Amino acid sequence: QVQVVESGGGLVQAGGSLRLSCTASGRPFSGRHMGWFRQAPGKEREFVTVITWSGGTTYYADSVKGRFTISRDNTKNTVYLQMNSLKPEDTAMYYCAVSFRWGTLATMSTPVQYDIWGQGTQVTVSS
Repeated sequence: QVQVVESGGGLVQAGGSLRLSCTASGRPFSGRHMGWFRQAPGKEREFVTVITWSGGTTYYADSVKGRFTISRDNTKNTVYLQMNSLKPEDTAMYYCAVSFRWGTLATMSTPVQYDIWGQGTQVTVSS
């Protein structure tokens, strides 16, 4: 069974940057597509980005396109989320998730597509 643990969250001023990490343990990391979601208080969980197991294809939510970058290092069983030009509206709990299936952006944007979730790491952006 794959387990994932997020790290790297924190408090940053608007315009700043953070890099989140998600490290997997258990079964082999390769072959697993990895996504990031976020959830602000009182709001639904929102898709941020996803990457194929090979790293060859990525999808991004329009709200983060051009500011966030997802990448992965399969030798370290880790996926990264580089977040630049952060805005107060990026404040949320960020979750890493594993999917065993690949699909369209619409499909990969839905939480039900993902089989394993981490506990989350808090990102707070002050204005």
